[in-house]
Amino acid sequence: MRLYRTTDGIVIENDGKFHSLRNENWDRFINDDSLFAKMKNAISSSTPLPGEPENVLAPVGSQELWASGVTYLKSKEGRQEESKKAGGGDYYAHVYDAERPELFFKATPHRIVGHGRKVRIRKDSAWNVPEPELTLMVSSSGKIVGYTVGNDMSSRSIEGENPLYLPQAKVYDGCAALGPCVLVTEDALPPNTAIKLDIRRDGSSVFHGVTEISRLKRELTQLVSFLYREC
Repeated sequence: MRLYRTTDGIVIENDGKFHSLRNENWDRFINDDSLFAKMKNAISSSTPLPGEPENVLAPVGSQELWASGVTYLKSKEGRQEESKKAGGGDYYAHVYDAERPELFFKATPHRIVGHGRKVRIRKDSAWNVPEPELTLMVSSSGKIVGYTVGNDMSSRSIEGENPLYLPQAKVYDGCAALGPCVLVTEDALPPNTAIKLDIRRDGSSVFHGVTEISRLKRELTQLVSFLYREC
């Protein structure tokens, strides 16, 4: 099932049909370790919609957005090369193999845009890139209850200048995009789940890339466990 946050409330998509939950608070509704079962039960008393939901918002209420870096070998090598002149290449090599992953604060809700909205780039950065990411919805108990698509915008020229500039390279207005919805399932995503990126300019594709989550260095539950040690 899919879960949407809209200006008119929560919408659940199930078997191609859409159901509106108009009197539910997003934060309270999603914070449930049994979210899948909760959604199935909510459908029985919901209001059917004639079509797809309109005015879709980013699927985040008051939650913080955190990110994990150097999670792929290619990412490790890329960050090492970018920061070599600044003497920071070893940091990325060490964190890739360390027990503790790199976790960093990414955005507050007001810095996140929804599907189809415009992200931003820093004016003081000469090299800026989109980063397509698998994004987890995690309950307050630390359980992964859903998945969505994220864009972790990054100012590479700033981070490459010095690893200590990471917050400036990552955190600014419009620095992240989420959505359009959250996939809620009882089963973990299969290892061959693909993450794709297509950059188009003037109607033409100028870059296309794809990877699979099986190539992640760490288990998703491991990343969550480190974040929830003190959050």
